[in-house]
Amino acid sequence: MAQLYAGTSGWAYPSWKPDFYPAKLAQAKFLQFYSTQLNAVEVNFTFRQLLKETTAQKWIAETPATFRFSIKAHQVITHIKRLKKTEDFVPRFLSTIEPIAQAGKLGPLLFQLPPNLKVDVALLEEFLAVVPRGVPSAFEFRHASWFADEVFDLLKRDNRALCVAESEERTTPDVITADFCYYRYRKPSYTADERSAMVSRMQEHRAAGRNVFAYFKHEETPEGAKYAVEVLKELQ
Repeated sequence: MAQLYAGTSGWAYPSWKPDFYPAKLAQAKFLQFYSTQLNAVEVNFTFRQLLKETTAQKWIAETPATFRFSIKAHQVITHIKRLKKTEDFVPRFLSTIEPIAQAGKLGPLLFQLPPNLKVDVALLEEFLAVVPRGVPSAFEFRHASWFADEVFDLLKRDNRALCVAESEERTTPDVITADFCYYRYRKPSYTADERSAMVSRMQEHRAAGRNVFAYFKHEETPEGAKYAVEVLKELQ
């Protein structure tokens, strides 16, 4: 059966003590402990700075072989260039995460587009040609105009996932466009019924052979991490 990779968008939160991290655990040991409880993390700081090789190697050494890092694309790609003329920067960005890919620990890249970027199918097609097809990628569209069959068909053609991002403000249509799925759960809390529906949907994907990447919101409290642990336990 396909795998479920669950976690949060980050791990370096001292405020998660003692409810998630042990009270006396040094912050330098957070990732190592996190990876004993969860099997994936979404890295967001790569939106603002490029990953150093020393940092990548440290992460690789501190996590088990089954662990996955999903990496958010740099803002130069999504917010400054807004997917245009990225031929020079994308390879540079990809080179910084190559050590993680070589270690077999790279999850999908997340391209999170700005809320004011409206649908442009030609632009998306041009950008997809820049990102190698062998690099698993998910796209989070934050303007409703992108939720169109033309866009979904383009993602399907290249096996790129539509990131299903759920928050109090908006919910992305749960459309399958790749052989894996990418969920971002952004609400501060979920009812038992909502969690049950989540688990059922994940079970459907796994039964159909699709790996699932599910990331809960990082907050000052560890509720997201606890939800992720719950989901993993239910589906193990």
